[in-house]
Amino acid sequence: MQLMRRRSIEATIAASDEPQRQLKRTLGAWDLMVLGISVVIGAGIFSKAAQVSATQTGPSVVISFVIAGVVCALAALCYAEFASYMPVAGSAYTFSYASMGELLAWIIGWDLILEMFFAASVVAKAWGLYFDNFLNVFGLGGVDADGVASGVHNTIHLGGVSFDWGTAILIVVLATLLAVGTKLSTRVTGVLTAIKVAIVLLIIVVGFAFFSASNLSPFVPSPESFGESTTHSTTMTQTLFSWMAGAELSVGGVMGILAGAGTVFFAFIGFDVVATAAEETKNPRRNVPRGILGGLAICTGLYIAVSIALSGMATPQQLRDATPDGGASATIITAFQLQPNAPAWATQVITVGILVGLTTVVMVLMLGLTRIVFAMSRDGLLPRGMSKTSERGTPVMIQVGTAALLVIVTCFFSVDVLGNMVNIGTLSAFVLVSFGIPILRRRQLKAGGGEAHADHFRVPWSPVLPIVSGVLCLWLMLQLDVETWLRFLVWLALGFAIYFLYGYRNSQLGKNPSQLAADYREAVQTAVGVDDDTPRRG
Repeated sequence: MQLMRRRSIEATIAASDEPQRQLKRTLGAWDLMVLGISVVIGAGIFSKAAQVSATQTGPSVVISFVIAGVVCALAALCYAEFASYMPVAGSAYTFSYASMGELLAWIIGWDLILEMFFAASVVAKAWGLYFDNFLNVFGLGGVDADGVASGVHNTIHLGGVSFDWGTAILIVVLATLLAVGTKLSTRVTGVLTAIKVAIVLLIIVVGFAFFSASNLSPFVPSPESFGESTTHSTTMTQTLFSWMAGAELSVGGVMGILAGAGTVFFAFIGFDVVATAAEETKNPRRNVPRGILGGLAICTGLYIAVSIALSGMATPQQLRDATPDGGASATIITAFQLQPNAPAWATQVITVGILVGLTTVVMVLMLGLTRIVFAMSRDGLLPRGMSKTSERGTPVMIQVGTAALLVIVTCFFSVDVLGNMVNIGTLSAFVLVSFGIPILRRRQLKAGGGEAHADHFRVPWSPVLPIVSGVLCLWLMLQLDVETWLRFLVWLALGFAIYFLYGYRNSQLGKNPSQLAADYREAVQTAVGVDDDTPRRG
């Protein structure tokens, strides 16, 4: 079996020009930066800082964010180089196909589906919860004196089945926008992103008005100061590293900071979605690296500012005391509610910001999910008929199918426990992309094409920096809990079964590699010229 068969970079680019299976180039660097900011700034900035501060780190949550941000930045450099060489859909899946072979490409594509499908599900579910909160804050929903639900609510009960109607409408509307065209959906996302960034900046300014330096002491609380952890005390909820090292708790101290970095990493989920849009980008060798790195830099700065403001507003003990579950449900709203003189409108503004923020996150995750499935389908590893695009240059069949699955999973089932599955799926992709850079360089030099384009983005200090990136991503994976690792192994086993039963047999590369190369040869000269600003279609 040819499990490590690889497709050349030229053939990968040429495949993106296949009739009826090509996307439309409409996006610029600013569009990509907006996509990155819109998907990264979501629930994480409003909830993860407070949750991790209360249950794992205390004020040193700032360090956890810095660690996660540095790891993401290193991985972003690797993504930028790959996208510069191969500006096609598929992100890490496509990169791995050209550098490390089909089997590893399948694994990473399967992990990216895990990341984006479950991330979209978790965030859409959270949108429904905050939609209820939004209705309550503005007096449209709530409960009456007898504790019975009154007014408007996201969830309705049909017999013994609960259905989140508001969330379903959200998914359908976003899927429609994406099917109509990526440029239109990006413009809508841009407006919503501007609103939520303005709200985040307002939160930071108001938060610092209630800042007290005394709340930052001790900056790194000891494990004993947290007492008995309600969220990280059992074998299944311990981080894999602390379990292997025999540590009793993954809260407080250095262990808490490291575990916190693995948790707040969820707040950075999505910047790699920018790479999935490379095939829809004008002048991708220049614009994709700018979009990835620029968006990530802005988001990291905002995260650090919010976590500092939060730490100065409330101590970990105050956050735990203010919530019924020992801080697990603490948010930035909790910190504002603890301030006796906080303006009444603060909660309303934050609620609107969260709802708008989650809307853009769901949209961009749906975009990334469909592009991963599209790339795998076009290569034959998933049913190839799904990869046909419409006259508008979008994969409508995949868009409708993924939206239907999201409605079923999100609106009828609880997906709260799957948040860390998103982290481990993303980090596994980062690992392969990081280690793939030295392999890409070696293959290009061997083929005599290492310096084919002067405008290629290149990771500095390679191979040292990419290897450091891969090791740090592996380290963060070890900071996820044992239960998440067990679920991840089950997901991988399912993926292997699908690949060997279907993907390997139907792979376009495996059918006749020499003929496939010949079919692409005529298109290579045109395909490698995708740096110009002329859209392929339309």
